[in-house]
Amino acid sequence: MTIGVCYGVVANNLPPANEVVQLYRSKGLTGMRIYFADAKALSALRGSGIALILDVGGTDVLASLAANASNAANWVRDNVRPYYPAVNIKYIAAGNEVLGGDTQNIVPAMRNLNAALNGAGLGAIKVSTSIRFDAVTNTFPPSNGVFAQAYMTDVARLLASTGAPLLANVYPYFAYKDNPRDIQLNYATFRPGTTVRDQNNGLTYTCLFDAMVDALVAALERAGAPGVRVVVSESGWPSASGFAATADNARAYNQGLIDHVGGGTPKRPGLLETYIFAMFNENFKTGELTEKHFGLFNPDKSPAYPIQFH
Repeated sequence: MTIGVCYGVVANNLPPANEVVQLYRSKGLTGMRIYFADAKALSALRGSGIALILDVGGTDVLASLAANASNAANWVRDNVRPYYPAVNIKYIAAGNEVLGGDTQNIVPAMRNLNAALNGAGLGAIKVSTSIRFDAVTNTFPPSNGVFAQAYMTDVARLLASTGAPLLANVYPYFAYKDNPRDIQLNYATFRPGTTVRDQNNGLTYTCLFDAMVDALVAALERAGAPGVRVVVSESGWPSASGFAATADNARAYNQGLIDHVGGGTPKRPGLLETYIFAMFNENFKTGELTEKHFGLFNPDKSPAYPIQFH
């Protein structure tokens, strides 16, 4: 696997799904993430070979899946069985950046989905959840990383028991934006010039991305789940409309990410499965204006800035 890209659709001007899948294939992209069981996208992916992270949808769906086993069985019947294995569904994400009281639904939903998949003979599909980086605290030095809340220990141990990875959204952009006084732009964007040493284990870091991922690894170890892999389910940099949001920085970050992840991190060398956010600039995204400008491509399929996927 080289690199995956998240296919967000919070927009009214994007190409049809079959053209999007063709664009992935023409660029050699081997992974995709979609944020709900989008029948158009799933149908377009048939026979493409593209590895898929399939999100269940919003917190209402997560609550339904957590509530009882039959809801999970019905969800698998409707959204997985009609497509798999013609669609290479690799992971199911039970929630994305779930917060507050909804976090109590993550483990029950994962358990019910695992049972439903196993009951349908689809146990090769791994169930996880996708976390915000701030689920980890004490992140500097990386070896001090620990999960901030107790539910994450239960998540980590369930993942350890099923062999599924932890999906994590890792954004050096937001870390840099929140603390530009202490974090160098070059360190945040894979440009050379800054080296940081973890005094606990002697590992040296030349980019913030590695330090963030290894803080997650340390948190998994502290939770009693040292064998759980990390899959970076989102990472990216905006190209307009905010602090440090330029095409030059976005290109440096995303090209740096593509060139870097084949070698892994100081703590875990080797291929690090990674999905860039996002395929397109999405004009209906809310929140800060930068949210509309994370795309590698414009809606007309032209590149937002030059990038090589290898």
